[in-house]
Amino acid sequence: MKPLVKKLESEFLKNDLPDLQPGCTVKVFVRIKEGNKERTQGFEGVIIKKRGSGINTTITVRRIFQGIGVERVFPVHSPRIEKITVLRRGQVRRAKLYYLRERSGKATRLKEKIRK
Repeated sequence: MKPLVKKLESEFLKNDLPDLQPGCTVKVFVRIKEGNKERTQGFEGVIIKKRGSGINTTITVRRIFQGIGVERVFPVHSPRIEKITVLRRGQVRRAKLYYLRERSGKATRLKEKIRK
């Protein structure tokens, strides 16, 4: 039974995704339907959590909007997600960055990861 599920899931997996890790600043482009029109909206923020595997992979992206923290969970392989671009890679030492929720302003900045 399990190989059959994996085979079905593999048809819906996206291949063009960048390496998404907690601490990365990303811009997620989501298709939004308003009435009979459809448009693309960008959501830019820091990945504070990544969970699941395969088709069930989700990322939680946090941003500050008008002084209030907004978190949004995106299913990475959803057809509603148009594309995800990585703007910066943050250097972090843990998998879940929940400590960013208590911080505000400049305290939420992460050191940038330098790749060779």
